Amino acid sequence: MEPIDALRAFRSSLYECFDRRADALFELTDAILTAGVVPSPVHLSLQGVHRRGWGSLYAALSEGRIDQGASGKLLARHPLAEEEGASVYAVDVSVWPRCDAESSPERGYYYHPSRHSAGQPIVAGWAYQFIAQLGFARDSWVAPMDLRRVRPTENTNEVAAEQVKGLLRRSGERDGGVSLFVFDAGYDPMQLQQSLEGCRAQILVRLRAGRCFYADPLAPAWTGRRPRHGPKLDTKDPNTWPTPSAEHRLEDPAYGMVRVRAWARLHSKIQDHPTRGTRRPRPIIRGTLILVEVGRLPRGERRRKPKELWLWWHGPGEPELDLIWRAYVRRFDLEHTFRFLKQTLGWTTPRVRHPEQADRWSWLILVAYVQLRLARGCVADLRLPWERRYALGHLTPCRVRRGVLALLPSLGTPAKPPKPCGRSPGRPKGRRSGRAKRYPALKKTA
Repeated sequence: MEPIDALRAFRSSLYECFDRRADALFELTDAILTAGVVPSPVHLSLQGVHRRGWGSLYAALSEGRIDQGASGKLLARHPLAEEEGASVYAVDVSVWPRCDAESSPERGYYYHPSRHSAGQPIVAGWAYQFIAQLGFARDSWVAPMDLRRVRPTENTNEVAAEQVKGLLRRSGERDGGVSLFVFDAGYDPMQLQQSLEGCRAQILVRLRAGRCFYADPLAPAWTGRRPRHGPKLDTKDPNTWPTPSAEHRLEDPAYGMVRVRAWARLHSKIQDHPTRGTRRPRPIIRGTLILVEVGRLPRGERRRKPKELWLWWHGPGEPELDLIWRAYVRRFDLEHTFRFLKQTLGWTTPRVRHPEQADRWSWLILVAYVQLRLARGCVADLRLPWERRYALGHLTPCRVRRGVLALLPSLGTPAKPPKPCGRSPGRPKGRRSGRAKRYPALKKTA
């Protein structure tokens, strides 16, 4: 299928995912695609593709309805170009800060790398968990597959496991293919492994520094209770590292000499206390510990000294060490996508009150990004004089967005034209809205 035909089919299917206020939601998506950086969402109504008034924009966010199940299936039908080997996905959380929104419910306290509160890198807001397919091409494009808001009372690891299982069902990975899911250090590898046991999925989780792991105990030479833990491997003490079960070396143009070592069938001591009133032993969860060492960092980051990277792998089959280290390096493409969604598409710009409105806006931003990726081979490169030249089909998200406006007339729109309905009577005379209810931000205790 030609790229423009694939984009036209995607837009037609997307319109069917809007159950209520479909026309207003679709034109709002087109306005997101074509507008520049705007100070507030109401400025999107000034775009030519948005034929409705500014009131319909807010009504679409407040009263619209998006079928998230159908939208997830639509995204699963548009992955990146197929490559040999397992499909690689990144799972990560990004926070929508709403520190001063005291009237917004379901806010929680989350870590934020650049914003601080009382001297701590913590903000109050909403957390959204993304799943995106990664590619190994030299660009920053990803293929978003799922989006879900994680409530403060929910466990992030359990929500991630549910999203992974749902993605596997939608993408049809049951025919023998195994997918690799890459997680950052904020996730618990043991919880993920227990929740995804039996799935055709491999997990790769970055570990915090200073972890200790244990091999299976040796056969005791005496009678008595069999020990549960064998020789110890301390990630900070190389003297405790046994001979690796697998090793891989290569010379990479960007990272220099790369050395990957793996130790199979290790486990850690579970720190969670058993259920009160019982004496059940803690489970033994075995996996593969992986150490990645590089000679240097890529150009632009060589002022920093490379550090050891410890990873935890588990899944069916044997770990492919060459795929594993490259997959974790490509995970940072999702970080670039977060920055593009926030700074260019204005994901966290609106000051909506209710989290349901934030959910609808987040899905609109996500499907707008997918349309930019599908339009990459259809638009002309509107290059500024000082910018680098790129071949057609290899444009960056910002460069693609410049040419989308000229492409929309040939694509058409399934949205129906607006119908004049007169002037709204407004609020009845003498009626007041009153003070909005206040909701404190929730802090997780576990």
